[in-house]
Amino acid sequence: MSNSPAPFEPKIVAFCCYYCAYAAADLAGSMRLQYPANVRLIEMPCTGKTDVRVLLEAFENGADGVYVAGCLEGDCHFLKGNIRAKKRVQYAKKLLDEIGIGGERLEMFNLSGSMGPRFAEIAQEFTEKIRKLGPNPLKKTGTFPGEMPEERVAHDK
Repeated sequence: MSNSPAPFEPKIVAFCCYYCAYAAADLAGSMRLQYPANVRLIEMPCTGKTDVRVLLEAFENGADGVYVAGCLEGDCHFLKGNIRAKKRVQYAKKLLDEIGIGGERLEMFNLSGSMGPRFAEIAQEFTEKIRKLGPNPLKKTGTFPGEMPEERVAHDK
């Protein structure tokens, strides 16, 4: 019997466009394709509704990695929603680098609804990437961006 700790299993949040990426996830399930169970899907009407604040809050609430999955570029059901999302993800990646969490923990992917196998592949590859990066740095320090450790203690009382 080994007393070694269980391997790190990252918590991953995937914000998925209803028309494409969420449909691809559904297809992956229908095809019985395996992808990590630690990926939590959040269905969105369009990735154009992606808010930088929500992406950052996912990390603050314990996500080790986050990705936004939308329609293929040029095929957005809301015309340019996925282009807006891409810009917001790029901005959030810069913020994550600046505050020490790491922009590499956030990605954007483009899929069509018929790309179930690709969805499963992305989920697997992203999970492996985050597994190699280790836990969200906020989990190690117990503090949130901009807080000092003693401020955190005051919040917990």
